[in-house]
Amino acid sequence: MAVLLLLLLTLAACGQADDAQPAPVQPTAAVVAEQSDLPAATPMAAPTVTPAPTEAPTLPPTATATATTTPTSTPTPIHPLSIEYLRQQDYSGSELVIEETLAPGSNYDRYYASYYSEGLKQYGLLTVPRGAKPESGWPVIIFNHGYIPPAQYRTTERYVAYVDGFASSGYIVFRPDYRGHDQSEGAPSGAYGSPDYVIDVLNAAGALKRYPDADPERVGMWGHSMGGWITLRAMVTDPDIKAGVIWGGVVGAYEDLLTGWRRGNRPAPTPDPNATSGRGRWRNSLTSQFGSPEENPEFWRSLSPNYSLEDLSGPIQLHHTEGDESVPVEFSRILYQQGLEAGMPIELVTYPGDNHNISGNFSAAMSQSVAFFDRWLKQPIDLAAAPEPAVYTGSGLANLRSGPGTDYAIVGQMQPGESLPLLGSNVDRTWWQVQTADGPAWVADSVVLAAHFAAAPVVEDAAGP
Repeated sequence: MAVLLLLLLTLAACGQADDAQPAPVQPTAAVVAEQSDLPAATPMAAPTVTPAPTEAPTLPPTATATATTTPTSTPTPIHPLSIEYLRQQDYSGSELVIEETLAPGSNYDRYYASYYSEGLKQYGLLTVPRGAKPESGWPVIIFNHGYIPPAQYRTTERYVAYVDGFASSGYIVFRPDYRGHDQSEGAPSGAYGSPDYVIDVLNAAGALKRYPDADPERVGMWGHSMGGWITLRAMVTDPDIKAGVIWGGVVGAYEDLLTGWRRGNRPAPTPDPNATSGRGRWRNSLTSQFGSPEENPEFWRSLSPNYSLEDLSGPIQLHHTEGDESVPVEFSRILYQQGLEAGMPIELVTYPGDNHNISGNFSAAMSQSVAFFDRWLKQPIDLAAAPEPAVYTGSGLANLRSGPGTDYAIVGQMQPGESLPLLGSNVDRTWWQVQTADGPAWVADSVVLAAHFAAAPVVEDAAGP
């Protein structure tokens, strides 16, 4: 009997040792250095970023020799930085309140306005065109500014010419301050280690959709640098954002931010567990918990909108300078290729030389940005409503031809805002074959937009009806 009792005690002790796990390590506050996003070319100080807290998983019960039931594993919590987390939040929006009337612009009025995001009162700069309002309301651009040290940020300063470029072109423009900036409530948590700024911007879009002078069906986004990061994340989260334009955007996936981004475009160092710098702590806060992108690719992919581009809510136009020393132009090049591989509408415009703010090519970049919004926001398309391969027109007409080229006869036209099913393309994707009521026809890619086209076949028989 003593031998049997000793054997049972030994088995119980072994079971406990095999199944015991160390307590989960809670994330520590971390900061990340980022490049200056000021419209002026003068470099600014680096911001601080604090990663969002991660809920600690429940430990499985400790096994014993007398256990008769199998423990149930607890699902891994959705990380606050993930795209899925953003999609689970409510962005129905609060009322947009005019707090103060400011000096007007050339053909628009300016206001200091407020709204709420996660119970925090947020502020921003609002412009509203003067003149006869369209029957459905004015189209809207949510203006996502780049990094400015929160303590230095002022609502009515910086980006004046940028806002004016869109406001004077017949758009309501709203530039949210982000929490912790100027008078906005909350702590300025930064963009890359917290979802807060993206949530603030999506709540701003919700508030603008409720604003009486705005058209809730025609809401777009513009973003510069950090604001480009916010814009891209918003556009794979909210299907109501109909078009986006990004200048000098931080649009790389997390693995690129970890290893390929430093001031002056120098390669980033390998994460060092003993690093004490702001950027080192930010990198190590995630890598110490979840491993490197090579060790845990599923987790890292869940954080980056680059792997959810098939869910883009509208077309995107990227602008980047070859001489950008704050954000590598490679980020935009990679995103452009990722968009094409996903079969989604994306454009890339690059400029030789110039700086992070595209100061030397400002007029050209602004002109192309306004034209892009005019084409795809004033006559919006709904990519989320049509997940099948399709071709869309913007605000103008598009000729349909009997074959892929201008030498073929015109057999019809696509009307503004119309869409047709996509059948295929020629070899270099410069002409799309679409299905009309009268049979197949062809349309030039330069006058229409194609979406979900990754699987569209190359049509061997080039001749149409």
